[in-house]
Amino acid sequence: MKQDLQHGVIEMAHGSGGRAMAELIDQLFLKHFDNQWLRQKQDHAVFQVPAGRLAMSTDSHVVSPLFFPGGDIGALSVHGTINDVAMSGARPLYLSAGFVIEEGFPLADLERVVRSMARASREAGVPVVTGDTKVVEKGNADGLYINTTGIGMVPDGIDMEPRNIQPGDRILINGSIGDHGIAILSQRENLTFDTDLQSDSQPLHTLVSAMLKSVPGIRCMRDPTRGGVAATLNELAQQTGLGMVLEESSLVISPAVQAVSELLGLDPLYIANEGKLLAFCPSGEVDKLLAAMRSHPMGQNASIIGEVQAENAGMVSLNTCFGGQRLVDWRYSDPLPRIC
Repeated sequence: MKQDLQHGVIEMAHGSGGRAMAELIDQLFLKHFDNQWLRQKQDHAVFQVPAGRLAMSTDSHVVSPLFFPGGDIGALSVHGTINDVAMSGARPLYLSAGFVIEEGFPLADLERVVRSMARASREAGVPVVTGDTKVVEKGNADGLYINTTGIGMVPDGIDMEPRNIQPGDRILINGSIGDHGIAILSQRENLTFDTDLQSDSQPLHTLVSAMLKSVPGIRCMRDPTRGGVAATLNELAQQTGLGMVLEESSLVISPAVQAVSELLGLDPLYIANEGKLLAFCPSGEVDKLLAAMRSHPMGQNASIIGEVQAENAGMVSLNTCFGGQRLVDWRYSDPLPRIC
């Protein structure tokens, strides 16, 4: 029986393990994700990996709304997990995808998400090789949740742990901050802003590869997603027992993000990103690394935004444009929930 992907909706039967579920998998998921592993229709995938160290990450995506300027939950679920794997210095190899779908969810929207997810996977060169589909009763989920797990290979000699960070290291970022969180916020609660701002969601593994080729001795990398740059640096400051000082004049913030943040009383340092990374680099190699980042399409606006210090252990501070200094504290919660 052919599924009505244009007008149909998800039914409980689509998660029952019967013919309806098999038809949904064949006509939607396999159609868009098609590859040699999925065609085997197993509950697992068997694949070859090079000898060495594996990196693995898993992430559940509950972003609201599902579709937003510059992306959707499908592409985001691919980019987010690829980036988590890439922050170890690994080359991402494979993804899995688990879908939790609410009864009544439009099949047309599901296909739109899957199509976007498949396109993101192909463009990144990281296939979805296995997956799972569950359906819950209407009212028990907010439309659609996606879990993705990724694995990758870490090259020999690469060690990207926080313990490597040392006083004097420079902190770099590959571009502007807060774009994703503000793009999501602009679609919530009937808020409308006169801006063409889009999410920065993108896969960073090719940028990471170029950075490591230039400077294999990068100490550590992190992607500042939930809680933004502030939460990520505070977490690392706590882990390392070191202080971190940012320079406000070096932060790249788009006029749209700045304007909306001021209007709503938000701080861009705490707003989520989905296509940015923070890198800790020995001071003697920072110019080389900055040049490598700026030569890559995803790092053209890269900048050095701060320095690691032995003083003020476990704290993050900001040197303001007015010549003062303020504490960038670690807040109890994210001001913008469900942004990924």
